[in-house]
Amino acid sequence: MASVEEQAAPQPADESAARAGIEVENPATGEVIATVPDLTAEQVRELAARGRAVQPAWEALGFEGRARVLVRAQKWLTDNADRVIQTIVSETGKAWEDAQLAEVFYGANAFGFWAKNAPKYLADEKVKSSSVLVKGKKLVLRYRPLGLIGVIGPWNYPLTNSFGDCIPALAAGNSVILKPSEITPLTSLLMAEALRECGLPDGVFQVATGRGATGAALVDEVDMIMFTGSTATGKKVMQQAAETLTPVSLELGGKDPMIVLSDADVERAANHALYYGMFNGGQTCISIERVYVEAPVYDEFVAKVTEKARALRQGPPTGPGTTDVGSMTFPPQLDVVDRHVQDALAKGARAVVGGHRGAGPGLWYEPTVLVDVDHTMDCMREETFGPTLPIMKVGDTEEAIRLANDSPYGLAASVFSKDVARGEAVARRIEAGAVCVNDAVANYTALELPMGGAKASGLGSRHGAGGIRKFCQHQALLVSRFHLSKEPHMYPYSAKMTGRFGKLIKLLYGRGKRD
Repeated sequence: MASVEEQAAPQPADESAARAGIEVENPATGEVIATVPDLTAEQVRELAARGRAVQPAWEALGFEGRARVLVRAQKWLTDNADRVIQTIVSETGKAWEDAQLAEVFYGANAFGFWAKNAPKYLADEKVKSSSVLVKGKKLVLRYRPLGLIGVIGPWNYPLTNSFGDCIPALAAGNSVILKPSEITPLTSLLMAEALRECGLPDGVFQVATGRGATGAALVDEVDMIMFTGSTATGKKVMQQAAETLTPVSLELGGKDPMIVLSDADVERAANHALYYGMFNGGQTCISIERVYVEAPVYDEFVAKVTEKARALRQGPPTGPGTTDVGSMTFPPQLDVVDRHVQDALAKGARAVVGGHRGAGPGLWYEPTVLVDVDHTMDCMREETFGPTLPIMKVGDTEEAIRLANDSPYGLAASVFSKDVARGEAVARRIEAGAVCVNDAVANYTALELPMGGAKASGLGSRHGAGGIRKFCQHQALLVSRFHLSKEPHMYPYSAKMTGRFGKLIKLLYGRGKRD
């Protein structure tokens, strides 16, 4: 669930011995709630040295030993859920339930999932080969931890998408340094405290708070970088990592379409469009950012969404059930949202709900539903990342598919149809890494299912086997158990032996028919 986190872009690292601390604000109130260090490149190098020193012992604990720590952390998270939620809410401004469902629920599941599945996903794999040259030899693919993993996390989901990527990296036997967004660092620091209480050895997981220069320094010090953020920043991370051939995994921007076919359950489609368009203030990379509705059900769909949107409660979250849509989190993003809305209105769109910045202190934008939109408008082309829902009428399914694919992004999408086979057929034609039929976003909760983007939405994936194997070196082993002192193909060459190998090649591979 990537964010538009331009502030994480690699920059020349500040080598000064100390820098002024970073004030952390509650975006719903504007209140300064904490100050955290802005680490220098030298301090990041010290963290890296510490992490490398302790990694071998952590790896040596094996899957069972590491799983014990993760399972204790799972219990800690459930026991301290209210404290974690309050921390998340205070630094993001999101609704209490948003933090509970998308962060604590995810984290509790992830600790147990990776503790249980790491041994399966990373077990040695016996390989069979068709090559006669390796008959009788033992072939094995194994996965060994890379060593020190750097995670650069976003501000929109400080537990799920920032700390969450650290869990499989740790389960694989790596040490991890997490550089959270300077906007939302407190959750990461709290989780570091949790892991210490749960018995994680010192130095195995460390948090490097800081601005962009801190992130840039981290890229230079680790064996692999996991970055979540905007496509523009992801390109800069990848460019810097290329200097040292450091592998990267990138979850980047999205402009996720929803298609409502004429035979859809309009009530269900409207509920999903509104909820997953406004959830977390729309600051979710796989949120519904644009909707294409076939003409026969367009008016009904718009009417339902409009009625439901007008009933949304927005305000500072003070506990469970107190608000539906919280504040925005990152100040520059508020300007992006307003620019997109004003651009749409200037080009002929109508805001049937909202359309304005919110009043009072904090980062507020009204839940906004836009109609009469088209692809000349920024709200249909660029990642908005805010509480907006633009809805476009389309003539038929082919137009919906064409417009859904008319984007440089390809992270997620959704299709609604009562005819499940038809819905799945449409889903298979969408250029996105994940597509839901008669649902949205729920795929992210299935940790067995890979989550990664197509086109400009990223490289690699999280979740599933690939979500932990990316933190490992893939090592191929060939072991000769029964063998001669000299193989027949070795020196000296002879015409007789060459002829025999020629006949063998024809015998094995020369039976195919030519057209």
